[in-house]
Formats: sequence, structure tokens, C-alpha cells
Amino acid sequence: MVSEMSNFIDEKGYEVSSLLQSINVSRIEALSIACLLNGCELSSQDIENVTGLRQPEVSVAMRPLCERGWVGEKNEKRTKCRGRPAKYYSLNMDFAEILTEYESDILKENEKRLEVVKSLRNLVD
Repeated sequence: MVSEMSNFIDEKGYEVSSLLQSINVSRIEALSIACLLNGCELSSQDIENVTGLRQPEVSVAMRPLCERGWVGEKNEKRTKCRGRPAKYYSLNMDFAEILTEYESDILKENEKRLEVVKSLRNLVD
């Protein structure tokens, strides 16, 4: 199954994941975003198979991504009428827009840090 799914995350996807982690995006969120970059709708199980994440990790990763509106979630009843509905995920916005939001967050955080440095300078001058 993983070999069939390997086109959902390639070398570029893993590099995207690594770079996202370098800006303090959690590993599980970074892998999940990279997995959805191809624009396809993937089930929770697909994401597990491709990324090596466990089911609870996929759920934990998707919660804040859905809350931010970056990822859409759809429940689909299983065909055999047993078990929980399957969850399907897809990006709701262009990856460039997601990067713009990360950029904005980083700039805000750096502005706060600079204010602290300025306050420290004022204290010792």
C-alpha cells in the first residue's frame, strides 16, 4: 500500500516537512501538510501509511490545521456499516497562503523579542 501512496509525498515533500520543522512547526503537522501538498483528498489512514505517523498523531496534527482553516475535514461512512466513519483531509488554501501566515507569526514573534531587547537596553543605559 505504501508504494502505491508514495506519490503523495516525495523528496520535495520531505524537504518541505523538514523546512517547516526548522521554523518550529511540529513534526506531525509538518509531515501532514507535506502529505496534502499534492492537492488530493487523503484519508487519515492514507496519511498514516505515507508518513509513518500513528492514527492519534494524525488526529492531533489535523486539529489545529482544521481550526486555522488550512485543512478541510470530511467524514465518510464506511461501506460495511461498522466502526467509525473514515476522515478525509485536504488543504483548504494554497500553500503560499499558509506560508504567509507562518511568516506573519514569525514577524510578530520577532517584534516582541526586539521590544524585550529594547527594554533591556533601557534598563542598563
